[in-house]
Amino acid sequence: MHKHLWYDATKVYINGVWKAPASGQQLPLQNPSTGEEIGSIARGQAADIDQAVTAAQNALDGEWGRTSALERGRILTRIGQLVQTRIDDLAMIEAMDVGKPLTQSRNDAIALARYMEFYGGAADKVHGETIPYLDGYTVYTLREPHGVTGHIVPWNYPMQIIGRSVGAALAMGNACVLKPAEEACLTALAFVALAEEAGLPAGALNVVPGLGAEAGAALTAHPGVHHISFTGSVGVGKLVQIAAAENVVPVTLELGGKSPQIVFSDADLDAALPFLVGACIQNAGQTCSASSRILIQRDIYDDLVAKMGARFDAMVSAPARMDANLGPLISARQKAIVTGYIKAGSDLRIVGQGSIHKDAPDAGHYVPATMFADVPPDHKLAQEEIFGPIQVVIPFDTEEDAIAIANGTEFGLVASIWTRDGARQMRMAKRIKTGQVFINNYGAGGGVELPFGGAGKSGHGREKGFEALYGFSALKTVAAHHG
Repeated sequence: MHKHLWYDATKVYINGVWKAPASGQQLPLQNPSTGEEIGSIARGQAADIDQAVTAAQNALDGEWGRTSALERGRILTRIGQLVQTRIDDLAMIEAMDVGKPLTQSRNDAIALARYMEFYGGAADKVHGETIPYLDGYTVYTLREPHGVTGHIVPWNYPMQIIGRSVGAALAMGNACVLKPAEEACLTALAFVALAEEAGLPAGALNVVPGLGAEAGAALTAHPGVHHISFTGSVGVGKLVQIAAAENVVPVTLELGGKSPQIVFSDADLDAALPFLVGACIQNAGQTCSASSRILIQRDIYDDLVAKMGARFDAMVSAPARMDANLGPLISARQKAIVTGYIKAGSDLRIVGQGSIHKDAPDAGHYVPATMFADVPPDHKLAQEEIFGPIQVVIPFDTEEDAIAIANGTEFGLVASIWTRDGARQMRMAKRIKTGQVFINNYGAGGGVELPFGGAGKSGHGREKGFEALYGFSALKTVAAHHG
């Protein structure tokens, strides 16, 4: 079922060749919407990672390393154009693999094409600078690729994260080894086949599916890798950073969040309401930047909570093909985790809870969208990343209260502020400890141009925009003494 016209899920892709994994082993592939096993993927391990790193280094020493920035950009642009021709195919694959509704999967495929377009155009526009210095010297800086970059991509947004990570790395001239999540790697394999078709030289991008504890661990510890990009949990992120430290290589970590939206009484509540709900339930809440905490000023609290609860009551979880509000969670394990959090909120007030569609298979991994109100800021549900369609609502009185609650978790990825008061907007934006702050919106449409990353245990380093290009390059200073 998963041997499509242009890629083979049962194989690894190394040095431009589809091949069986060195172990000869496969991993089962499951459709989250039905719980059914629908095929298998290659179980790549350390031997495959080693071959992929060697192939990447050979590409840097060969054709890819000699490719100009202009031509790199043209190749990425062609990849984006090919992605555009496969939007519907990629959306179907992602919906089946991840379980997200078709509209959301399609938007992810469109975003992947946009990343390729953006980084294709940016590849030859990353400049160094000249530095005024002592008489008799000319000093300038160069931006150079790190070399071989390792990319560990999670299962929630494979296409988008490949775009912002691999796209930026290739634009800067790095050669990549990509380890997609074992739960959802089909679009990664489809993407590399399109990259080959677009003329990306062999070895510039290699894809090795497999378990995190095997292929992922081998990639992060490999001495031939010069930079690692990881998106995932805090616990695994720590292990990645420890492994990278052994080889003294830089790491970009995006580790999730507990992102608040803060609603003041002077806000445009009609404009805010769709964002307050939608930013939590997208992809069934399996989003690093999900808005899982809503802070509402007390004098508008009851009315706004009632309106939000009514929207949660109307939310329907259904198979991806039905394109409902929510799809299933990725796995039975994730369902058990999220269900455990709902049980942990038994002491709280549920003010809105959606339903599971009557035609949703019992073996699918469905959890109803659930909203809890009057949640103490130190409660487990208000502190921990749930990664499911669970939202907590917290009242506050003053601006100082809102800042304390918003900054009162170990995370710092995204925040949103809803107020018409311009001075308050500026004060809050400066004092909230996150990598992104949105004023009177949430996400700004997810623009590929907008640097993205976190503070605290949400990670470090930045993806998206030109900042990602800087992160995937090393700065060299050249000082010429000419008298």
